Amino acid sequence: MGTISPPPSKRQKLSESRAATSHTPAEPNLLSIYSHNVNGIAPYLQQSIKTFFQPSQGSQTADLEPTASLRHFLRRHGYPSVLFLQEVKINPHDRATMRALEKAVASGAATVDEPDYVVHVCLPSDKYNARGFGRKVYGVASIIRRDWFLQHVERVRPVSWDHEGRFLVVETKAIGPRPLAIFNIYAVNGTELPYKDVSGAVTGTRHDRKLHVHALLQAECRALEADGFGVILAGDMNIARSQLDGYPNLRTFPHQHCINRADFEKKFFASSSTSTATDSDESSTADRSSEQDAGGLGMVDTFRHLHPTKKAYTYYPRGKTFGESCDRVDMIMVSKSLEEDITAAGILETPAERGPSDPVPLFACFDFRGPEQTVPS
Repeated sequence: MGTISPPPSKRQKLSESRAATSHTPAEPNLLSIYSHNVNGIAPYLQQSIKTFFQPSQGSQTADLEPTASLRHFLRRHGYPSVLFLQEVKINPHDRATMRALEKAVASGAATVDEPDYVVHVCLPSDKYNARGFGRKVYGVASIIRRDWFLQHVERVRPVSWDHEGRFLVVETKAIGPRPLAIFNIYAVNGTELPYKDVSGAVTGTRHDRKLHVHALLQAECRALEADGFGVILAGDMNIARSQLDGYPNLRTFPHQHCINRADFEKKFFASSSTSTATDSDESSTADRSSEQDAGGLGMVDTFRHLHPTKKAYTYYPRGKTFGESCDRVDMIMVSKSLEEDITAAGILETPAERGPSDPVPLFACFDFRGPEQTVPS
């Protein structure tokens, strides 16, 4: 299917295939973000079966990497500035798995060609809503190239209003004209299951919690923007925005999914004076679900900004033939002030890139140099 060319910008946009093909240490004012819901980190840390056999003469050390190798992913995609992983499913007391994750992304001997990475995680501490599967639920990991981290990062922090291990924020020094707050997000999946407060009392459903988190995240973004930050939200949003983002159909049943979608659109993509909801009933219900209505953030969906009509998806359930049923629920969204800094955005839609997970990775790249520092289009 054909696509519409992206709108002109202050610099030439990169094609998806050239998003990150080479590594230059600590590129000033450049940022590349890759994001992947891995649905459990364990397969990415286990040794390949090849490691249990004597290597033949002349065999390559790359053959000894795990089948789903994080280091190979970083190398294959030109050593991005950051790799955000969601749903890592690490027990918060499991130090051995944490050490294995750190080892999996390390170069062994950092060089210009083989940069090193640091790992920050946010794992669940909620004793009521994150107890299943031996507490191997939820969790996000932010893997940051060490040279980029040392040059740009001020701090990495969780958010105060979430204890399920769903949010981790990288706050930077000024890159170009402003500092950045880059969120790694594994958003709540709305269901009819109960949600419990800090006392263990049921206060509603997971749908209710999802809407509440929308309001909390919006308020956090608004406060950061007021402090001069450019905000980037990257990860699994557990929302497909429109008919263009679901195949063969957009999920509309039960109806609460429509309400969640309208609320997401209103809070993050609508401007302060408009609403993007297309169904008046959904919009009014979403309004009633909001604790406050200070208008939308007017954010930019990086993929949709560069590919306005392209049908592409991030969620491919492994129980079905690849492409039989899929949705675009993973996104990289940015403050309106960062719109002209977007240089590339794409989705790695192949079974190989999906690996042992259900979602596939996605990426976005940015150049925060002013027009006077860039080569004209």
